[in-house]
Order: sequence, then structure tokens, then C-alpha cells
Amino acid sequence: MDFVRTIHGEFRWLVAIVAVVVIVKFAWGLIQKSEYKSIDRGLMSALVGLIDLNFLMGLILLFNRGFDRQAVEHAGTMFVAVLLAHSNAAWRKSTDSAKKFRNNLILVVVVLALVFVGVITIRGGFF
Repeated sequence: MDFVRTIHGEFRWLVAIVAVVVIVKFAWGLIQKSEYKSIDRGLMSALVGLIDLNFLMGLILLFNRGFDRQAVEHAGTMFVAVLLAHSNAAWRKSTDSAKKFRNNLILVVVVLALVFVGVITIRGGFF
């Protein structure tokens, strides 16, 4: 299980990097009044997929490690982050690109903040 814990712990950096890329891309798209394209949808899908994968590894660790207070708080915070990450489907069919960029930008910032809080909860700090 140490291997899964290491992968799960280091995977947060990949999630953070992709989230920052998405934030920059969506902010730029919003500022430039760009059209929301398939690459934007793909970036958002990639971020949600990475979050899902890391959450799955976390669940494996939770059931293996046990349900102590810190682990449950961490899992709860991350569960909320996963739910929010998936809520972008609510405006997926919208034809308003500005709305998609704005809503996804806000969503990713909130999800990233929750990930930071969740990591701090379990580790006592981000680094």
C-alpha cells in the first residue's frame, strides 16, 4: 500500500498543474472572448478524470488505512471537490462560450482550493 500512497500523494501535483493550466486557459478565453472549443472541453474532462482517479486511489487507501478523524475529513473534503468537478456538466450544452469559460473557471478555482484544504487536512501542510 505504500506504493499506492506514494502515487496518490504525488498525483496531487499533476492535478494542481493541470488545474493551473485550465485556469490560465479559461481566464484567457474569457478575456479574449474566445469560442469554447473541444480543446477546452478536453482540458476540463482531463482535469475531472485526474481528480476521479486520485479520489479512487484515496478510497483504496482509506479502506486500507482505517477511518481515523484526519482521513475521514480528508476524504469528505475531496468528495465535495469531486462532486463539484462533475457539476460542470450542468452547462455543457450551453452555446454561450463566455458562460462556459466563466463558470468552469470559478469551478476549477473552488475545486483547487478544496484540494489544497484536503491536502492540508491530511498532511498538516501542502509541502
